Amino acid sequence: MSLTIVDFNNFWSPSGGGVRRYHLEKMNFYRYETDAVYVFVMPDSKTYTEQLTDSLIIEHVKAFKFPGKWEYRMIWKSSQIAPILKRHKPDIIEVGSPYILPTVVRKNAKKIVPRAKLLGFWHADFPITYVERPIAEKFGKNLGKLASQVAFAYARYEFKGFTGIQVSAEETRLRLKRKGLPAHHQVPLGCDISMFSPTKRDEKLVTLLKQGDKDRPIIFFPHRFCKEKGLDLVLDAYPLLEKKLGKAPALVLAGTGPLLPDALLAAKKHPNIRYVGFISSIEEMARYYASADIGLALSGWETFGLSILESMASGNAQVAANTGAAAEHVRNSSAGCLLKKRTPEELADKIVLLLSLLDSNLKDSARHYAERFSWKVCFERQLAIYRELALTPNY
Repeated sequence: MSLTIVDFNNFWSPSGGGVRRYHLEKMNFYRYETDAVYVFVMPDSKTYTEQLTDSLIIEHVKAFKFPGKWEYRMIWKSSQIAPILKRHKPDIIEVGSPYILPTVVRKNAKKIVPRAKLLGFWHADFPITYVERPIAEKFGKNLGKLASQVAFAYARYEFKGFTGIQVSAEETRLRLKRKGLPAHHQVPLGCDISMFSPTKRDEKLVTLLKQGDKDRPIIFFPHRFCKEKGLDLVLDAYPLLEKKLGKAPALVLAGTGPLLPDALLAAKKHPNIRYVGFISSIEEMARYYASADIGLALSGWETFGLSILESMASGNAQVAANTGAAAEHVRNSSAGCLLKKRTPEELADKIVLLLSLLDSNLKDSARHYAERFSWKVCFERQLAIYRELALTPNY
């Protein structure tokens, strides 16, 4: 059975991390698929259609751009959605962001393609990450919990009428089940284990970063520059690390985000902190990962953590948050340690501990764990779900 899948996601960003990687790999999977057509709806600065192959189409849609340093755009009007549904008549519609978009897509789909099955993808655990956590930090835990309840009620409203929601981590699956969201489908994401590999280590880069001290540890931080990902925690822990290790570690910062000024200031202040900008090249990212000694997975709200898996595939044990997908990866791999508290002192202690334990066995454990995942398996599993749902009658 030939399927047409239309995929909307306002979490797409040209400088994004995990969501961007998900869609790039998904497009690569469908590029030469013979029994399905994949249409990715990309929020952009202008509207046009890009037909890459018979089975892969990008519908660029002019969309509102959020002000400031963010590169996110928002599709939310029927006039942006209806023409695409009319043009492609999809069997499956996926919506990867929870704000306004699911409701607008549902209303348009009901009129234009009522037989289409609607699926969400829980790319971000927004009631916890963007609602409960910041409100609890400012106004207390009780208000934070109340706010998250409201956010989950909003999510239930937005995804009302959807056949299901896809999730990538077990902790997320259990949470959505408790919160009464639509039936879930677990789709663990993947990793390009041939690209991200210890073999990509670049000894010239290692020598450059060590700056004459062969014992200087190298830490690579290629995450969005924001509190959620823990950049503030890393920068506050850095002076403590210098004291505990007796030398300044090499810290490579790659990316962008609202805390970019903090990253630039730290790189100016500390000779062994380097800011290398946003790395768009997969090959370059693999080179930096493989040249590092350990990885940092400090967001406790990851729904899968692609960058964590890429780091592990490169042979890096992790210092990780004690919740979310980061904790799941470390527990399941036994390749790292978890933060008991989210403080600079605790992070510095755990980095020192992990460096002291570092050996080939720990690196091999990280690599072997990552080898369980592949993008091919991920999208084959997802396509099987699409096919099953497309054959299910609407009631």
